[in-house]
Amino acid sequence: MVVHKKKQTLSSFSNDQKLIHKSKHLLLELYRCDHDKLNDESFLRCSLNRAAKLAKATVLNLISNKFEPQGVTAIALLAESHISIHTWPESNYSAVDIFTCGQNMLPELASQYLIEALKAREHSLRVIERNPPATVLEELRTVV
Repeated sequence: MVVHKKKQTLSSFSNDQKLIHKSKHLLLELYRCDHDKLNDESFLRCSLNRAAKLAKATVLNLISNKFEPQGVTAIALLAESHISIHTWPESNYSAVDIFTCGQNMLPELASQYLIEALKAREHSLRVIERNPPATVLEELRTVV
């Protein structure tokens, strides 16, 4: 059950406070990764869980699927949004999506952890600052 509580309205925030509430969406592409790690569903689930904790996120659920003959998709549903990974071991490649909302989130730490955990020798990182509408910022959600 999600409980909604009213917060301060956007118009009552200063410019500095508005920046705190921006959401970050990291698009991470990992190249030349360890083939075996990209195909290990259990390892990837643990890695997403660890990455979420480093980002100071709350994991609500973790789902995954191992494909035949190879490849894994895993998603960590977070109270603060999500982290997902899709792997192509045959190409030593993985696509990672890290979306976090909240002023205490550290998605860059999650990104760095996954680069190291998958032993990526090359990577590309794009950071998108997402700006939700005032109505989103007016609500405070708590996990019950």
